[in-house]
Amino acid sequence: MVNKVKGYRNMAGLNQMEMAKKLGVSVQSYRNKEKGRVAFKDSEKVIIRDILDKVIPGIIVDDVFF
Repeated sequence: MVNKVKGYRNMAGLNQMEMAKKLGVSVQSYRNKEKGRVAFKDSEKVIIRDILDKVIPGIIVDDVFF
């Protein structure tokens, strides 16, 4: 799961700082979530899905996180 989130983030052309801002969390908090140390909240998963849907139309939360 960890590598999937990072891979999709890279496909969207975003760095960790940009993604953290979109989620409203600190860069360190986002980094911990991306590395699997802390789980993403369901609301954050939806935001990430919405961001990725612009790059990969039709993507669902399960594609990214499971």
